Amino acid sequence: MTGVINQLAHIVQTVALADQPIDQVNLVVESISTNMSVDVCSLYLANARGEMLLLASHGLAGDAVRKVRIPPGKGLVGLVASSRHPVNLADAESHPAFYYIAETEEERFHSFCGVPLVHTGKVIGVLVVQGRDIRQFSGEEQGFLVTLAAHLALLLANSPLASEEPDLGEGRVSGIRGAPGIGIGFSRLCDNGELYAVSNAPCHDTAQALRDWHDLLAAVRSDIEQEQQAIAGDLSDSVAGIFSAYTMLLADPAFLGHVEKGILDGNWLPGSLRQAIQHFAELFRAMDDPYLKARHEDIHHIGNKLYNAWRGIRPEAMPAGRRIILVGAQVSVSEIAAAPAGMLEGIVCLEGSSLSHTAVLANALGIPAVMGAGMIRNLGNDTLLIVDGDTGQVIVNPAPPVLAEYRKLGDDQRFLMERLEQIREFPAVTTDGTEITLYTNTGLLADISPGLRNGAQGVGLYRTEIPFMIRNSFPSEEEQVAVYRQVLSAYEGRPVHMRTLDIGGDKQLPYFPVENEENPALGWRGIRFTLDNSQLLMTQVRAMIRAAEGLDNLRILLPMVSSTGELDDFRGLLDDALIQLRAEGHTAQRPALGVMVEVPAAISQIPFWAGKIDFVSIGSNDLSQYLLALDRNNPRVAARYDHVHPAVLLEIRRILQLAAEHRIPVSLCGEMASDPVAVLLLLGLGLRTLSMSATKIPRIKWLIRSVPVSTAQQLALEACACTYPAEIRSRVETALESAGLGELLNRNTAADRGSAKPRPA
Repeated sequence: MTGVINQLAHIVQTVALADQPIDQVNLVVESISTNMSVDVCSLYLANARGEMLLLASHGLAGDAVRKVRIPPGKGLVGLVASSRHPVNLADAESHPAFYYIAETEEERFHSFCGVPLVHTGKVIGVLVVQGRDIRQFSGEEQGFLVTLAAHLALLLANSPLASEEPDLGEGRVSGIRGAPGIGIGFSRLCDNGELYAVSNAPCHDTAQALRDWHDLLAAVRSDIEQEQQAIAGDLSDSVAGIFSAYTMLLADPAFLGHVEKGILDGNWLPGSLRQAIQHFAELFRAMDDPYLKARHEDIHHIGNKLYNAWRGIRPEAMPAGRRIILVGAQVSVSEIAAAPAGMLEGIVCLEGSSLSHTAVLANALGIPAVMGAGMIRNLGNDTLLIVDGDTGQVIVNPAPPVLAEYRKLGDDQRFLMERLEQIREFPAVTTDGTEITLYTNTGLLADISPGLRNGAQGVGLYRTEIPFMIRNSFPSEEEQVAVYRQVLSAYEGRPVHMRTLDIGGDKQLPYFPVENEENPALGWRGIRFTLDNSQLLMTQVRAMIRAAEGLDNLRILLPMVSSTGELDDFRGLLDDALIQLRAEGHTAQRPALGVMVEVPAAISQIPFWAGKIDFVSIGSNDLSQYLLALDRNNPRVAARYDHVHPAVLLEIRRILQLAAEHRIPVSLCGEMASDPVAVLLLLGLGLRTLSMSATKIPRIKWLIRSVPVSTAQQLALEACACTYPAEIRSRVETALESAGLGELLNRNTAADRGSAKPRPA
């Protein structure tokens, strides 16, 4: 065989572009037969019982396809699957494991080569080629099949084709959970034009193009103001931050200058706009921090809005009285604002993440949303959809039984939210009287009101990076004071933990480039970056302290601290800032100071820091990843990541013990704080302060008010003696279900849902 790499690429690309899964598998066997010049190529996929179902074949009897099922471990196909190793035979019938199946009429073929399809360590299928002649396939041919099988395993890992469930005429698409809840309605496609598809073209009148650009900016700014008014009637200022981000970009000199430079260099307006949007979006896309990385979607949104406004396209009026599901690559604020009041049931974004502005807005509005759903085949306007924001699924043309079940689930969820609303003002106190403090995480002004509305007792983590990322130079002290003051004022009387600038390494500033690092997660970032650029840190600390004048609710939080020297250096800078501000006439008060425990090295140093800090905050996401050496955002290893891993729990227990010995308060932020299983274990380990996204607070409060600490302590004791994360989860989930809290686990069937009421008082 020649050109093996080209053949592989051609087969994989051809299969990936097929419209339907059944077309994919048929193309697999046809393409391999042609490229290898073999008499037979067959693809088997494992069904739920472990049988190998003959899914497609070129060369075997057509009547056998989707009818032949080889029992587990039976025959040569079973041998390939059980051994996880290729089987290459010159004469298959002479092998002891040969298993004759009359329906396939394979007695005509002698040579056999089968290779396993393995995904995440499990054999999901077997790829087989056969020939009439008695000969062993060459090493090159076998290697070709092994390589192709590795590609096909990724492509077919979640294929429904091996399922023997009855075809209900519906389709299911999996995405990312954007906002919780169940929405049922008819699709409304949002596809007005994609800026990224615009090509460069000559600009024939530069002066006119510049005038058009400024007219376009004025028109879009006006549109944004009207959209903000249309939505803010229901939410007050809770979504103001989203619109502020848009208007800030439209006023940013760096962005405006980038577009104008493109025009002056001879590119037409749409091409210049595309170049500017892509430039700024890519700065965010390159970051590792998921929150900041998601900001590239916001820039893309406003780029499409500008482009469509230039084309004269506006969101179409939607019919009143019809439940709507908005579907688009990136559903914009404009489309959400244009939906008739009370008729928007859900949002489906084919692209995007759970941290995009669309997801933030959906959470604030209480609209179920699924992000990153990918292409949904054969979807048009007015297609009946179910948006399951709890599991991240979209169901197209649901069958009547499925529709009925989801309607009941939606009714139950609405009833649950009504019950949760009843406990909003009540404290998070366990049934045996232990009070837990619940904070919210934020970084967008849009998050402020939802946190307050859901009963947050303060801000456990305020990310300060955004003002630095959206400008063409470092923000001034006055600009920072204005931003921080809004957050501190909104939470007057409640603590606000502001994390100092976590920039550097993977988080590049457009106006302060840093050389690429081989391992940015272990590089020049967090406190290391800011101490090396102490002039920036001094300005930020001064701005924080000034913003807190008269409020006394500022807490400063240091990221990525790994040594006592870093802490000492910051304390010295803080002393200098206080001296400066008091000399200038400010009533500057010394804020409480804490460190984030996210680097494992910080754990053993807690005793050394007892006289230097006022609190610690466990950053569970980074700490878990560093302890397990696993990137939870890497699809190849994400399945192995679980923050209730015994190693993580034991280290958190050690943190709490060391902090308790030195009377240092401890809080925790990150995904663990909103995972019911993890929360129960954290309570049992002794943690009493949690910080999470605003939308998670009511459910976690319900959990806390429904269990005694004694139960949590027993579960934590058992968990710390367990070997496997799955065993820990199983034990805690069983306890939650026994307590009538199954609804917290986001299960999807009526049998899995609990019936307990949140304790009102």
